[in-house]
Amino acid sequence: MRRKQQKERVEDMEEHSGSTRRKDPERVTLKKEIGLLSACTIIIGNIIGSGIFISPKGVLEHSGSVGFALVIWVLGGCIATLGSLCYAELGVTIPKSGGDYSYVTEIFGGLMGFLLLWSAVIIMYPTTLAVIALTFSSYILQPVFPNCVPPYMATRMLSAICVLLLTWVNCSSVRMATRIQDIFTVGKLMALGLIIVVGLIQVFHGNYEALTPHVAFAMDRIPSVGQIALAFLQASFAFSGWNFLNYVTEEVVNPRRNLPRAIYISIPLVTIVYTLTNIAYFSSMSPEELLSSNAVAVTFGEKLLGTFSVVMPISVALSTFGGINGYLFTSSRLCFSGAREGHLPSLLAMIHYKNRTPIPALLVCCTATIVILCIGETHNLINYVSFINYLSYGVTIAGLLHYRWRKPNLYRPIKVSLVVPVCYLMFWALLLGFSLHSEPVVCGVGLVIMLTGVPVYFLGVHWKEKPRFIYSFIERATYVGQRLCFVVFPQIDTTDLPNPLEWTDRSSGKSRLSSSS
Repeated sequence: MRRKQQKERVEDMEEHSGSTRRKDPERVTLKKEIGLLSACTIIIGNIIGSGIFISPKGVLEHSGSVGFALVIWVLGGCIATLGSLCYAELGVTIPKSGGDYSYVTEIFGGLMGFLLLWSAVIIMYPTTLAVIALTFSSYILQPVFPNCVPPYMATRMLSAICVLLLTWVNCSSVRMATRIQDIFTVGKLMALGLIIVVGLIQVFHGNYEALTPHVAFAMDRIPSVGQIALAFLQASFAFSGWNFLNYVTEEVVNPRRNLPRAIYISIPLVTIVYTLTNIAYFSSMSPEELLSSNAVAVTFGEKLLGTFSVVMPISVALSTFGGINGYLFTSSRLCFSGAREGHLPSLLAMIHYKNRTPIPALLVCCTATIVILCIGETHNLINYVSFINYLSYGVTIAGLLHYRWRKPNLYRPIKVSLVVPVCYLMFWALLLGFSLHSEPVVCGVGLVIMLTGVPVYFLGVHWKEKPRFIYSFIERATYVGQRLCFVVFPQIDTTDLPNPLEWTDRSSGKSRLSSSS
């Protein structure tokens, strides 16, 4: 009986994948279910994950003073705002999911795009997911182990269970995943709101000595330029995720309007929340206490909330739970976009024939994250991720300038001033240069990870005349994966494509659509 039901499901899937047995088959496309509210929660939910509960320690350690640490947090938000403005232009000019990867591939070609894709799939997003999952498990287990660090194996197992659960949710339903994102984004804002309110009460009661200018900017040592760069890298980890809505552009309702609006609402809000949260930390904790704490928010709660301090680790755990969901949702779409361009196995470009979710891509993200969980150490992982993140941001925004020069008459619904990308790139060059000088090993490892994609690209993508047995193996593996996951290639919904007259570069007479296909 079970075998008969499975056969019927496979036949149904074949009908959806383009079989001619039905005259008018149901279209299998990615669902457009991300409105303005969900778009804002995707940005806010991906930015506010574990960073604000991990990075304050690293920012303070490298900056050398409370005042300078707060300046770095504000500047970090300003830099993220400049970058997001550039991404808003790219997102509506090149209206494809995949974010940095899609834009760089379109502008600079396959090799450069593949290197971004390779570093993101291999290290960047699995590592970020692993760090957020480890933060989740550490805060969940903190009340159970109040006087010591939670056991290594316990944190890893709980992190893996959380990632597996949310992978299942994302495989089951796009709507369920976005609803979880909406709910937990509100939850994490409430958690940070609690910290901010309690901290501001302390300030109003006169407990702000550490925030007065002569104390806040007092330094036992003057930080080097390299240390300042590392402080910015730590802060940038907390702000990472500001570009993630660009990874799901094709699932956004009316992206020309909602993509920039979501960016303009979300980034300033997060910057204000982060700055006020750090002020709250410093209103009740000395720099020495913050640097010695393994869980900053828990230490804060123990000092100020008394018997209600258990609320803090639970709130942080809920915040990071939503962050894991958001990263899984968006990073799986990166794998999906890479496979659709032919840079990853075609199986990853398929979606479930009923749920319309990219199950193979989600499974790859889940597996890579669990591998990183078993081998990674949090502090070094953050430095690797921050360096590769900034490298990819800079290449993408340089691509915006190159695209302006190459196709000056291309229709752009949003066109930012050239001052914005130029200022961002100047800061980017200084930050990466001083980071390389200060931490050559960490940055060198990041570059090596990215460059290992060069031989992979030429062997796997550029080399077209492979032996026949390799193609036979790939076809067989794709067939097996398709049957196991019940996935098919999505069809392009032509009603969502832009007007060809609008997307024409008048200087060359070439259609934007034809160049991207």
